[in-house]
Amino acid sequence: MTLIAIILATLAAGIGSVWLAALLMRLGLGGRADSVGPQHLLSLAAGALLATAFMHLLPEAFESQAGAHDLFATLLVGVVFFFLLDKAELWHHGHEHSHPAPAPHGHGAHDHAHHDHGHAHHHGPRAGGWAVLTGDSVHCFGDGILIASAFLADIRLGVIAAVSVLAHEVPHHMGDLVVLR
Repeated sequence: MTLIAIILATLAAGIGSVWLAALLMRLGLGGRADSVGPQHLLSLAAGALLATAFMHLLPEAFESQAGAHDLFATLLVGVVFFFLLDKAELWHHGHEHSHPAPAPHGHGAHDHAHHDHGHAHHHGPRAGGWAVLTGDSVHCFGDGILIASAFLADIRLGVIAAVSVLAHEVPHHMGDLVVLR
């Protein structure tokens, strides 16, 4: 029975979040400057995961055989690791823009009016889609582990974890859809 609940909750959180993100994008919640976009839903995603972690998962962990020192050390390592991962991604993003090549002789810069604001824009196919899909696959695997672990501890905790993962994944998938589009 627990295995069936884990499979159903994981499918609902994983596939349901993609469908809900696509529906919200279709309704216009992610495309226009005057609408609610994925960046506005980020607080919902972060809040849902933090509330679940600190109000449900950590108290459950304290009731286990693990000591408080080990639990907080694991929490600290996780927070620092993802902080550094985020900083590395921001550093990489800031250094990936290519610079335009100088115009060859015969095609002077005066032929076309281009406004360069310090970034070269590439309008052809990009390889970033594979990075998004690979990273999202690893991310979803971790979500599945979280949901399964929560269900093994308690069915109600598993449902709470699945709902919080669903709420967290909707803005995440909206961002993925914007990048992949």
